[in-house]
Amino acid sequence: MNNFEERLKGGHSNSLGNTVEIVEEVLQENKRFINLFNCYFSNDEVVRLRTSNAIKRICKAKKSILIPYIDRFLIEIAKIDQASVQWTLSQLFEMLEKEMNENQIGQAKNIMKNNLANHNDWIVLNQTMNTLTKWSKKDMELSKWIKPHLERLTADERKSVSSRAKKMLEKLSK
Repeated sequence: MNNFEERLKGGHSNSLGNTVEIVEEVLQENKRFINLFNCYFSNDEVVRLRTSNAIKRICKAKKSILIPYIDRFLIEIAKIDQASVQWTLSQLFEMLEKEMNENQIGQAKNIMKNNLANHNDWIVLNQTMNTLTKWSKKDMELSKWIKPHLERLTADERKSVSSRAKKMLEKLSK
């Protein structure tokens, strides 16, 4: 069955459904990645969530499959207003950093800076703090930008967000 979108539908939103099976198929036949990538354009939020999960798994297993799609992640996928897509982008950007050129890194920083400044989802905030803090170690301008945002987030009512912000501030002060 080639229709990944249909196979990613249904069930509880927190379940993986057929995600792992699809990941294995793409890893065996890399040219099928485009079929999975196109599931990001599904009208079904669960399909997009599972697509993100699958793509992250593929990146960990064989990131060379994703390299030709970096610009599409930055331009097309970054426009998707869904928390699971945005937190996955932060993770992918961190994993693909060495494969990205300077312009792509700049675009990724802008996407994540916007998410850190404006998003309210706790996972988006936590994943974005991780990647931007790591990148801030080599980028003084980014370091200056992120500190006030981390300080603001130390007062977040959600313990995971406030704790992560404190931890990231500590990392930047070392």
